[in-house]
Amino acid sequence: MKKEYRIKKNEDFQTIIHKRNSVANGKYVVYYMKNDYHMRVGISVSKKLGHAVKRNKVKRQVRMMVQEIFDKDQKRDFIVIVRNKFLTSSYQDNMKDLKFLYDKINKRMEK
Repeated sequence: MKKEYRIKKNEDFQTIIHKRNSVANGKYVVYYMKNDYHMRVGISVSKKLGHAVKRNKVKRQVRMMVQEIFDKDQKRDFIVIVRNKFLTSSYQDNMKDLKFLYDKINKRMEK
Protein backbone atom coordinates (compact mmCIF):
# COMPACT_ATOMS: atom_id res chain seq x y z
CA MET A 1 0.00 0.00 0.00
CA LYS A 2 1.42 3.38 -0.98
CA LYS A 3 2.27 5.88 1.74
CA GLU A 4 -0.37 8.33 0.56
CA TYR A 5 -3.02 5.73 1.43
CA ARG A 6 -1.81 5.29 5.02
CA ILE A 7 -2.78 7.14 8.16
CA LYS A 8 0.23 7.64 10.40
CA LYS A 9 -0.39 10.70 12.58
CA ASN A 10 -1.87 10.28 16.03
CA GLU A 11 -4.13 13.30 15.55
CA ASP A 12 -5.65 11.71 12.42
CA PHE A 13 -6.28 8.50 14.36
CA GLN A 14 -7.94 10.45 17.16
CA THR A 15 -10.22 12.48 14.87
CA ILE A 16 -11.53 9.37 13.15
CA ILE A 17 -12.01 7.46 16.41
CA HIS A 18 -13.80 10.40 18.08
CA LYS A 19 -16.41 10.46 15.29
CA ARG A 20 -17.58 7.12 16.76
CA ASN A 21 -18.63 5.53 13.47
CA SER A 22 -17.52 1.94 13.89
CA VAL A 23 -18.29 -1.71 13.27
CA ALA A 24 -16.77 -4.60 15.18
CA ASN A 25 -16.56 -8.34 15.58
CA GLY A 26 -14.30 -10.67 17.56
CA LYS A 27 -11.20 -9.97 15.46
CA TYR A 28 -11.44 -6.32 14.41
CA VAL A 29 -12.84 -2.92 15.22
CA VAL A 30 -13.09 -0.70 12.13
CA TYR A 31 -13.67 3.04 12.49
CA TYR A 32 -14.59 4.99 9.38
CA MET A 33 -15.16 8.57 8.28
CA LYS A 34 -15.76 10.39 4.97
CA ASN A 35 -13.01 12.61 3.61
CA ASP A 36 -12.56 14.84 0.55
CA TYR A 37 -9.48 13.26 -1.01
CA HIS A 38 -8.97 9.52 -1.35
CA MET A 39 -9.09 6.36 0.73
CA ARG A 40 -6.65 6.15 3.64
CA VAL A 41 -6.18 3.30 6.10
CA GLY A 42 -4.55 3.17 9.53
CA ILE A 43 -3.77 -0.14 11.21
CA SER A 44 -3.37 -0.48 14.97
CA VAL A 45 -2.06 -3.59 16.71
CA SER A 46 -1.81 -3.62 20.51
CA LYS A 47 1.28 -4.75 22.41
CA LYS A 48 -0.96 -7.34 24.05
CA LEU A 49 -0.84 -9.33 20.80
CA GLY A 50 2.87 -10.04 21.15
CA HIS A 51 6.37 -8.74 20.57
CA ALA A 52 7.33 -6.42 17.70
CA VAL A 53 8.01 -9.16 15.15
CA LYS A 54 4.57 -10.69 15.65
CA ARG A 55 2.82 -7.29 15.57
CA ASN A 56 4.59 -6.33 12.34
CA LYS A 57 3.56 -9.64 10.76
CA VAL A 58 -0.06 -8.97 11.72
CA LYS A 59 0.16 -5.46 10.24
CA ARG A 60 1.57 -6.82 6.96
CA GLN A 61 -1.23 -9.40 6.76
CA VAL A 62 -3.95 -6.82 7.46
CA ARG A 63 -2.40 -4.45 4.90
CA MET A 64 -2.61 -7.17 2.24
CA MET A 65 -6.22 -7.93 3.18
CA VAL A 66 -7.09 -4.25 2.89
CA GLN A 67 -5.50 -4.07 -0.57
CA GLU A 68 -7.58 -7.02 -1.75
CA ILE A 69 -10.91 -6.06 -0.15
CA PHE A 70 -11.19 -2.26 0.02
CA ASP A 71 -12.10 -0.10 -2.98
CA LYS A 72 -9.39 2.54 -3.47
CA ASP A 73 -11.72 4.90 -5.38
CA GLN A 74 -13.90 5.75 -2.38
CA LYS A 75 -13.32 8.86 -0.30
CA ARG A 76 -13.13 7.48 3.22
CA ASP A 77 -10.68 7.03 6.07
CA PHE A 78 -10.50 3.73 7.94
CA ILE A 79 -8.84 2.71 11.20
CA VAL A 80 -8.50 -1.07 11.61
CA ILE A 81 -7.82 -2.19 15.18
CA VAL A 82 -6.81 -5.84 15.50
CA ARG A 83 -8.03 -7.91 18.46
CA ASN A 84 -6.61 -11.06 20.11
CA LYS A 85 -8.77 -13.60 18.25
CA PHE A 86 -6.95 -12.65 15.05
CA LEU A 87 -3.95 -14.75 16.11
CA THR A 88 -5.91 -17.97 16.62
CA SER A 89 -7.64 -17.95 13.21
CA SER A 90 -6.43 -18.69 9.70
CA TYR A 91 -5.66 -16.01 7.13
CA GLN A 92 -8.78 -16.89 5.11
CA ASP A 93 -11.08 -16.67 8.14
CA ASN A 94 -9.57 -13.32 9.13
CA MET A 95 -10.02 -12.03 5.59
CA LYS A 96 -13.64 -13.19 5.50
CA ASP A 97 -14.38 -11.37 8.78
CA LEU A 98 -12.76 -8.15 7.53
CA LYS A 99 -14.74 -8.35 4.29
CA PHE A 100 -17.95 -8.78 6.31
CA LEU A 101 -17.20 -5.59 8.26
CA TYR A 102 -16.31 -3.70 5.07
CA ASP A 103 -19.61 -4.73 3.47
CA LYS A 104 -21.44 -3.65 6.61
CA ILE A 105 -19.79 -0.21 6.41
CA ASN A 106 -20.77 0.14 2.75
CA LYS A 107 -24.41 -0.66 3.57
CA ARG A 108 -24.42 1.98 6.32
CA MET A 109 -22.85 4.63 4.11
CA GLU A 110 -25.44 4.07 1.35
CA LYS A 111 -28.30 5.02 3.66
